[in-house]
Amino acid sequence: MRLRAPACGWGAVVISAAALLLLAALGLALALILTRKSLISIITVRTKTPRLVNRFELKVMSTLSPSALYLALLSVSGCGGVLTNSEGTFSSPNHPGSYPPNLLCVWVIRVPAPSLVQIHVSSLAVEGPSPCLFDWLEVQERMERSSVVSRVCGNVAPPTVNTNSSTVWVTFHSDSSIAGSGFTAQYRAILPGHKSCARNEYMCDDGRCLLPASVCDGHPNCHDQADEANCSHKHKGECGGQKTAPYGYLSSPNHPRNYPHQQLCIWYISVEEGHVITLSFRNFSLETQDVCEFDYVEVHDSINIGAGRVLGRFCGTTFPPDLTSSGPHMTVVFVADEGVADSGFNASYQAVSVQFACSTGECLQQQWLCDGWNDCPDGADEQASSCEFIEVEMCRGLSYNLTSFPNIWLSISDQREAATLLRQYRVLMELACFEPLRRLVCGMFLPQCSPQGGVLQPCRSVCSSAEQQCSQALDLFSFSWPFNCHLLPDSHDPVECSLP
Repeated sequence: MRLRAPACGWGAVVISAAALLLLAALGLALALILTRKSLISIITVRTKTPRLVNRFELKVMSTLSPSALYLALLSVSGCGGVLTNSEGTFSSPNHPGSYPPNLLCVWVIRVPAPSLVQIHVSSLAVEGPSPCLFDWLEVQERMERSSVVSRVCGNVAPPTVNTNSSTVWVTFHSDSSIAGSGFTAQYRAILPGHKSCARNEYMCDDGRCLLPASVCDGHPNCHDQADEANCSHKHKGECGGQKTAPYGYLSSPNHPRNYPHQQLCIWYISVEEGHVITLSFRNFSLETQDVCEFDYVEVHDSINIGAGRVLGRFCGTTFPPDLTSSGPHMTVVFVADEGVADSGFNASYQAVSVQFACSTGECLQQQWLCDGWNDCPDGADEQASSCEFIEVEMCRGLSYNLTSFPNIWLSISDQREAATLLRQYRVLMELACFEPLRRLVCGMFLPQCSPQGGVLQPCRSVCSSAEQQCSQALDLFSFSWPFNCHLLPDSHDPVECSLP
């Protein structure tokens, strides 16, 4: 008995171990079943109260196919999705309006290897400040053995992100309180040796992009510290001055850091005759006021202050609209008092050629119109016209650049109202068929102004082509085709209808 006792003891140990392994296996199987049920409930059920997806659930979702993942993301949050085109655009819900509370939007960007994903955030207005504990935009590079995460918030758009991965997760999160206008971003597939930065950014040797304010700021940001070299020759940001190049940039002193107190900066922008100037703001955050009288940006449609109309005075954190001069001169004034300071602004300007098209296709400079000479064979350049140049950004670059208001077909009073109505179509920019759809809606909302007088509707073929290419894609978004193509002229004659 004494000799058999140890053997019985070992047998009990083996039996106990086997029982424990069996229980562990059953527990693991049960956990997998519960996890699968949890995931299925995430995909198929949307609760009445908002819920956020935790990181474990996101990890489980990452094992799904792109189509299943797309359904999971949409049913959880109603935003986000899988982006697989070589380039595209995405933005926060309601942009440029305020984004809703309690959001978790996840976009998975996948491009074919060996291409890498490049992301450029063109505008950002998200509750801050750093370290972005409440609302944020986060970019995560997904690689085999590691991941790189960068998170941003506030009102200063980050520099271009050149990732080292062909799969990138972009997450946008908001809490239940303060909201801004959110963000809009563009992505594209690039080859590993073709990394780039925006024109006003500095690129490190490893492809990292820096904002101008991060260069020679005393903190090395590049691995080789090249951004802190030769800083004694660094051109400091100017407070005002003359601008005569066909394009350029202007920003408040120290941007994106807080601007100094008691500033008066005046930029005089002049381009070649026959051109107008378009001014676009990329970042904008000044002291918030009911009336812009302390810190503000004021834009004048003239070569100096007081010589022409004021295009607008702006303050706070709402981005000013794109502004266009009536001639080749524009003056921009930045004023700051001794009180509250903010991160300021960054803007770019571009010279845009202003020409008139004769019926023969010949283009004339603006100064040749109504000058007493018939430069067009039919004398159209000397006829009184109510045509106006298209200023709505979405509808620039069409086959024509003149429109006329009021739009009697759609009861639209002016271009500002047309731009507001066209914003609803910007959510469709990610569709491959957006370009034919853009030509159609722009042709309807900003119709071509005819030199002979009146405006032209789009030809029926423009509508039919857009419907053929887009109707199936719109069905996925539960959008019905919004136009009756048979009401448009069935012609290709440029005198009867337009081909935007």
